[in-house]
Amino acid sequence: MCGMKVVAVACDSEGNIDIDDLKEKTQKHADKLAALMVTYPSTHGVFEEGIKEICEIVHTHGGQVYMDGANMNAQVGICRPGDFGADVCHLNLHKTFCIPHGGGGPGMGPIGVAAHLVPFLPGNPVTRNGEENTNPKSKIRNPKSTGAVSAAPWGSASILVISWMYIAMMGADGLTKATEVAILNANYMAKRLEKHYPVLYTGNNGLVAHECILDLRSLKKSANIEIDDIAKRLMDYGFHAPTVSWPVAGTVMVEPTESESQEELDRFCDAMISIREEVAEIEAGKVNAQDNVLKGATHTAESLIVGEWSHPYTREQAAYPAPWTKEHKFWVAVGRIDAAFGDRNLICSCPSMEEYSE
Repeated sequence: MCGMKVVAVACDSEGNIDIDDLKEKTQKHADKLAALMVTYPSTHGVFEEGIKEICEIVHTHGGQVYMDGANMNAQVGICRPGDFGADVCHLNLHKTFCIPHGGGGPGMGPIGVAAHLVPFLPGNPVTRNGEENTNPKSKIRNPKSTGAVSAAPWGSASILVISWMYIAMMGADGLTKATEVAILNANYMAKRLEKHYPVLYTGNNGLVAHECILDLRSLKKSANIEIDDIAKRLMDYGFHAPTVSWPVAGTVMVEPTESESQEELDRFCDAMISIREEVAEIEAGKVNAQDNVLKGATHTAESLIVGEWSHPYTREQAAYPAPWTKEHKFWVAVGRIDAAFGDRNLICSCPSMEEYSE
C-alpha cells in the first residue's frame, strides 16, 4: 500500500487491540514505523478503552495515528479523536452526516489533521489551500504540499450541501443526541437478541458501541444453516440483511444507527427471533434439514404461484412469515443465486475485440 509494508496487530478475546502485541510490533519496526490505522469505536462494535495508550505507544516509536472516522456517529458531541492522540481522522459524511445513512454512499468526507500536519496538506492552484507560501510566484501556497489531489478541492457541492443543512438544522445538541440514540439503539437490539444469538464482543460493562456482531457460526453444526440462509430468509421478512461475514466470517454486524424508530428495531428483532425459531425446528428434527424455509429462501412471487409446489412447508410459511408481511410485502425479483460462484469466477463484461473492428 503506497509502497509501505502493512503489519497486522492482533486483537484480544474481547475484540480490543492487543496492546502487548502492539508494543512488540511498534518496537520491532520503530525505525520504519509510519503510522497506525485504527477504527474507533472498533468495527467489532466496542470502544477501544486503551485508545489513549495505543496512540501514545505509536507516538513513542515515531509513528502517527490515522483514525478511521467510519464510526464517528458513535462519538460526535461526546468525544474527539484529537483528545485521544489521533493525528489524522476522516469523517464519513455518507454515514455520520446524512448522505444518506442507508445505501452505502456516495462515500466522501473531509480529512482533519492535527496542527503539525497542516503544512503537508494538499494544495490547489486555484483556491490556494494551505499555509501562505513565501514565494509569491508559486501556484501552491505551501512548498511542502504535494499539490492538488482532486479537481474539486472541497469535494462535491451537491453532496456537501446536504451535510451542511443536516448539521445546521440539528445543531450541537441534536448531533450529540443522534450519537446517543445510535449507541442506545445498538444496545437495545443487542439485549433483545442476545438470548437467541451470542453477541460476539462487548465491553467490560457488557455493552456495545453503535453496532454489534451476532455470532451465527454454531448454526452450521447444529442445523446445517449457513449465514447466507439467514440473510436470504430475512428478505422474506422484508429486510435487507445487515453486513454479512464481516469483520468476522459467519456473523452479521448489526448497526441500527440513530435513524430507525423503535417500531422498526422491534420488527427486525422479531424477524431474527422468528428465524431462530425456524432454525430450532430443524435442530429438533421437526422439519427437513435440506428442504425448509431457510434453504428455500428467498421466495419470489413467481416461485409461489407458477408450477407445482413441491416443498414440505406451505406457501404461506414461505411468503408471509410475519404479520406485517401480509400488510406490506416486499417481493424480491429473483430467488437464490450462488453468490460465491460469481465472486470466484469473474466474467468480463467488456465487448470482444472483434466487436471493435470496423
